[in-house]
This record gives sequence, C-alpha cells and structure tokens, in this order.
Amino acid sequence: MSMIVEKSLITGENRRFESAHASTLLELSDGRILAAWFGGSWEGAPDVAVWTAILCDGVWSEPVIAADCRGVACWNPVLFRGEDGRIVLYYKVGARIPEWKTWYVESVDEGLHFTEPKELVEGDGSGGRGPVKNKPIRLKDRTILAPASVEGALWDAFVDISHDDGRTWKKSGLVPLRRVGYQDQALHVPYSRHACYGLGIIQPTLWQDETGAVHMLCRSTSSRIFRSDSTDGGETWSLAYDCGMPNNNSGIDLAQMPDGRLVLACNPRENAPNYHKGARTPLALFLSEDNGDSWKEIAVIEDGPGGFSYPSVICCKNGDICMTYTWKRMTIGFCRIRL
Repeated sequence: MSMIVEKSLITGENRRFESAHASTLLELSDGRILAAWFGGSWEGAPDVAVWTAILCDGVWSEPVIAADCRGVACWNPVLFRGEDGRIVLYYKVGARIPEWKTWYVESVDEGLHFTEPKELVEGDGSGGRGPVKNKPIRLKDRTILAPASVEGALWDAFVDISHDDGRTWKKSGLVPLRRVGYQDQALHVPYSRHACYGLGIIQPTLWQDETGAVHMLCRSTSSRIFRSDSTDGGETWSLAYDCGMPNNNSGIDLAQMPDGRLVLACNPRENAPNYHKGARTPLALFLSEDNGDSWKEIAVIEDGPGGFSYPSVICCKNGDICMTYTWKRMTIGFCRIRL
C-alpha cells in the first residue's frame, strides 16, 4: 500500500508572481528538496523568470530568482546533478516556443547560489536542445541522455547525448512517428497503436532497463501516452506507439526505483471529445512492475476542480517518492509518497 505522508504548497497568498508552472525537483545531499519552476505574470510574459525554493523540515524557504532574462520569458526549468556534485539548472529562453534557446546555470553550494547563465549549445537555432521538461538520466556506461523535443508546425521528440558529464551534446535522430489527421468524430480515440493524431509527441521521460535498452514515454495530441524504445543507447529509436495509458495532451514524468520498478505521474484522462486537449485533473501516480508494459494506480494526488498538472517525480535515497506539480497555475504543489 502507498500513502501520502507529506503535502504542501510552495507559496501561499504572498507569492511574488501571479502564475507558476513547469516545476522540477532534486534531492539535496542532506535530504532536503530543491524545487524550481517558472513564474511571472502569465506563461510567456516578458517578466517570467526561473524561481527556486528549498524544503527543510516541512517548511519551504522564501522563493528566489535563480535565472532571468530581462524582457524575455523563461520556461521549463530542469534540475540535474553532475558526477562532480554540481547542480545544473537547465531552462528555455524565448518569446515563442519555436524560438527557444536552452541556457543553464550551475550551483556548487546545493542550490543556494547559481552562476551566470551560459548557452547549452552555442548558436543553436533549432528551438531548444537538452532537457525540455523532464530530467536527464545517466546510463550504466555514464552517458547522459537528456529528453528533448521541438514544437513548431509539427511536434517531435529526440534525446541529446553527452559522454562528458554534460559539457558537450550530440543530438539523436527524431523519434519516428506515424501521423494522421484529426477526425472530428473520433478525435479523442487513437487511430491505431502506431498512429498519432495531429501535431505529434513532445516532452519525453526516460528510463533504462536491466538489459541496457532505453525507453521513453511522451506527451501526445492523440489522447494516449506514446512510447519509443532504443537498443543503441539513444542514438536511434523505434516507431513511436500508444502504450495504453490515457493522456490529455499535458506533461508527464517518470522515475525509476532502485529495484527497477517505475512510477509515472500524469493526468489519467483523454482529450475532450472533438478537441485536442483534456482537463488537467485528476493528477495521479502509477506503478509498473513489468518495465512499463502495464500500470496500476497507487495514489491520487489531486482530484478537485482546477488544473493540477506538469508533474516532476523523483525517487529519494530513503525510498520515498517525491513530486512537484502545477497547482491551479497559481503556485507549485509538493507531495511525498511512501510505497
């Protein structure tokens, strides 16, 4: 049995931003939790910056700005720890999603201070490199895979690959995808296991299984979470296919436990009929004991009216599952689950 043992909101009524979204979290060396998100007037507004706060003994510190670009919106921060112990905070900068560039800052004091920003891939004009929403993973051979995607006239997923602890990156091929047009009569029902309605897939979340194969789950416009698999360390990917889990065209995230089991956080519902999105409630946690072939619900995090979405989930050293998520676009929610 799983149980929710801790739940909180990072800020209350006195928050310094009107809107908050797209959180990420990382366990610090002493067990505290570092969270980051973007906040400002509204998503895409020129005053949107990347904020951080630290959870210690059940209390969140006052949020502070960790990264900003005056007059241009910041988006989708992602936290990751290098092998040398430094914390890396990746984020996107751009007025529009197709114009995104990826920047990063680093901390050597467990998230208290961050360096001046640098561009992840200098001169990149592809719409963003590196992690787009969810955390990178480190493979058994120490390679880092960053789950990436681009959003323009079409949506596509890929991974960025680093063999030097994140100093340089090489882009994989795009995940193959069979696209079909929207059908008004059945917009919320996938055409087949290997076909995706509409724009495509974005925002992968990754894991590596005991055989060394790598897998991704992706948000889609097709009412289902789509999956792709790689047997060459993320260089190439299989044709994406419907994994059977519903998706409302909203963000998902996954974490792998030390014993190989997987926990998946998502909104378990399809798009609204004849529409390309669905309501972002409830928000729930699922468990897979067969490498993602099947899932069972283990906890409902939120199920009230409003939007509860874009989860980020990690497995802590003590075995607890911790997650952050967007809470009604006003602030960031936090939850600790014990299996």
